[in-house]
Amino acid sequence: MKLIFHGHDERYAVEQSLLAFFPEERPVYDPEAAEDSAATVNLSAARIYTTATTAITYGGRTARGLSRVVIPHDLDPYEAERRRQKAVKLSFFKAARAITGVTPSWGALTGIRPGKLAERFLLEGNSPRQVDRILDKTYFVAPERRRLAIETAQAGLRAKADLRPEDISLYVGIPFCPTRCAYCSFVSQSVEKSLPMIEPYLDVLCREITDAAEMVRETGLRIKSFYMGGGTPTTLSAQQMDRLLTHLNRSFDLSGCVEYCIEAGRPDTITRDKLQVLLDHGADRISVNPQSLDDRVLSAIGRRHTARDIEEAMALATSMGFPHVNMDLIAGLPEDTPEGFRRTLDTCLTYGADNITVHTLALKKGSRILLEGLTIPSAEAVGEMLDYANPTLRSHGFVPYYLYRQKYMSGSFENVGWCIPGAEGLYNIYIMEELHSILSLGAGGSTKMVDPQGNRITRVFHAKYPNEYITRPEKLRENLESFRQFHRELLK
Repeated sequence: MKLIFHGHDERYAVEQSLLAFFPEERPVYDPEAAEDSAATVNLSAARIYTTATTAITYGGRTARGLSRVVIPHDLDPYEAERRRQKAVKLSFFKAARAITGVTPSWGALTGIRPGKLAERFLLEGNSPRQVDRILDKTYFVAPERRRLAIETAQAGLRAKADLRPEDISLYVGIPFCPTRCAYCSFVSQSVEKSLPMIEPYLDVLCREITDAAEMVRETGLRIKSFYMGGGTPTTLSAQQMDRLLTHLNRSFDLSGCVEYCIEAGRPDTITRDKLQVLLDHGADRISVNPQSLDDRVLSAIGRRHTARDIEEAMALATSMGFPHVNMDLIAGLPEDTPEGFRRTLDTCLTYGADNITVHTLALKKGSRILLEGLTIPSAEAVGEMLDYANPTLRSHGFVPYYLYRQKYMSGSFENVGWCIPGAEGLYNIYIMEELHSILSLGAGGSTKMVDPQGNRITRVFHAKYPNEYITRPEKLRENLESFRQFHRELLK
């Protein structure tokens, strides 16, 4: 669809709305392009109102939408920009709804973190019922999604209340997997191709851990939570994991760390010896991520294990006494159906996990699903899966505690972390709600520096691939120095 803007350049907001209503369309910004469908989005400011208007032509029909906001001259620039975006999104939403007759589940909300909007309304003194009404009447959000946004916002506020100014979280990335899944766009290397790279990667990572721990001590920071992800960390051998975690625990002061989480991930990487290493080093939370318990689906996404392997891995993990175990599922995988997804979830609920994360498939660039044109369930079918998951999890005592959305997500739905009350994964809340800084170590890492009082977030990125990470130590030093300077200023 050709997009024509006047008076603004709110591309992200419009593109997300475009994907929600017209998932087969992609934005085109060439004014000379010969496109049958087009949207003209105007934004103009008058003495009192700033007005956005959208005219959409699609399928031979044209519809229009209008939205107005008040932006006082002395308004904070961040808030002024937020209101302009709101006007643009609502005008596009109204025009698109008029022309399609469809109201997406998230209504006019297009952002990654819809819970942040609910949190802001709660902090302004609104009751949950009042927030529900605002999400309904102003943003047209469906009832179940309103409830998800409010409950996850409340979980975020509880986590925020327990933080101190010097608190940060630590992330360590292990970018290796047994095989690459069809939906994956992460920076991860198949071990079949990269086994010789693991040892030199760990050498560099241990040096980075030493330098990072020194920086954290000198800056007066405190590790509140630790998370090791990937890739699949348990791709490492038990000896390699022992070496890495021994060095990490000796380098960092983890006495204030309330959560020590390792993604065990793929069941074909889980052994008793590896899990014992995790327990011995203080891990109190692991993830076993089946994504599906249908062998046809597992084969379609490139997994070399069966549903039986997942059952055995979960039995081993729960028998060894980990306090918290998470399972990840994905709604919308190739070869899956609503009936198959229901069977998967129902079976997972018998395995003893106290956290279950339900993701919606996101069609990311670089994933084999897109590159090979694999057939996936329709948005309607994915909606059926999620409409089953939410009440079923609630009926088994689970509550939602973190929520986020992604670009190119089937049906423009969401990812939700569910847990038994009291078993919340705090790292997930910290990173999704942007409550404090995340110091990221390892290849492909993204360090996020957060100033919660000033609404300021700065990011620095590591080298993307393991071989670049190994050969560019100067980039690691630059990122640590950026983190040091940011927090020295923050803690003055």
